[in-house]
Amino acid sequence: MNATADRLRALAGRYGTPLYVYQLDDVRAAAAELRAILPEPSRLYYSLKANPHPRLVAELAGLGYHAEISSVGELAVVEQVGARTADCLYTGPGKTRAEIAYAVRAGVRTFSVESEADHGRVTEVAEELGAQVETLVRLNPPAQRGRAGLRMAGAATQFGVGTEDFHPNSPLVKDGAAVRPRGLHLFSATNIAQEHTLIEELRTSIRVAATELSAAGLSARLLDLGGGFAAPYAQQGRRAHYPGLRAALAGSLDEHFPSWREGVPMPAFESGRYLVAESGSLVCTVLDVKTVRDSTYVVLDAGTNVLSGMSGVGRILPPAADIVPLSGPGCHDRPTVQVTVVGPLCTPLDVLSRARPQPVPAVGELVAVPNVGAYGASASLLGFLSRPTPAEVVLDGDEVVEATRRTLTTDAL
Repeated sequence: MNATADRLRALAGRYGTPLYVYQLDDVRAAAAELRAILPEPSRLYYSLKANPHPRLVAELAGLGYHAEISSVGELAVVEQVGARTADCLYTGPGKTRAEIAYAVRAGVRTFSVESEADHGRVTEVAEELGAQVETLVRLNPPAQRGRAGLRMAGAATQFGVGTEDFHPNSPLVKDGAAVRPRGLHLFSATNIAQEHTLIEELRTSIRVAATELSAAGLSARLLDLGGGFAAPYAQQGRRAHYPGLRAALAGSLDEHFPSWREGVPMPAFESGRYLVAESGSLVCTVLDVKTVRDSTYVVLDAGTNVLSGMSGVGRILPPAADIVPLSGPGCHDRPTVQVTVVGPLCTPLDVLSRARPQPVPAVGELVAVPNVGAYGASASLLGFLSRPTPAEVVLDGDEVVEATRRTLTTDAL
């Protein structure tokens, strides 16, 4: 946590808890680090799904990161902060005609297409609106070796086109008056902490891309290799370190795409968690501490409605959140015991950490969950049990530059 315990306590006193605090200094540091470990030249995208907070999006846009979006809501944030919509990459396996039309009217000109039907909808809308757009064909190649946090390709999934369906006669590779194929989009896995595994994944994607482009007779101008850059979630620690990544990828690109250093094709990478995870802390108040049949429970005013690790969309994470006491000197020297940390919700599923060694806080004490700048508030069950949503505060250094609270409304149709 970059913000000090004193600062977090002061913010909690001002804005209440649960409270998300995001530190722009850390976003800037992560953005510089990611750029330094990737080949140059490269195009870098920030995946808004990790955290669509406008202040974070604006900061990364100012640092030269384009937006990878997959909804009109995320596009609206890009518009709100004044970033160039023409630089967006619009992704997703189920884009509707309405959202494609919204995106084209807003100025989006690059779409990742994941099937012939998806490509057909983009083509029809572009023709109807008299626009010219470019596409990346998302490939789902055969399984790659190595372990990853969440595999996005290799098996049969809703993502991408199988290599057997990517060939010279496919409409996906044909130039049209409204749509031009620009290259490929591959994203094999995410949250890969081991450098050798990440290198293996990305090298394989480069090799597959070269093979498939040649077989399909398509010259690529943009080659999106996805991401996979790891950072801890709701636990203490630092984002992964990849000192050999830049040289390894440059060598592979030299082998398979000799003109890449001149930007033909331009390699691209996407990241969400690596850029913003460490920037975020969740400050909570301890409501109760009790022992039930030799098990110690710490009850917080923040539960899975505030921090659920994308469980609402099927990304079930083992409950393993760390809580860091904010009570000043000596609070980190307390003995640890097996503690189950839960929230205030009326369900036994409201568990943030189960039987994990933790310091035991006191009732009324403030604690913080670290590394929740990615997949925090926006990835949680904010509407469940109709509880108040958390406040969100953005710091630049020690200065509060924005303080907001999301609201859920019911509107007449």
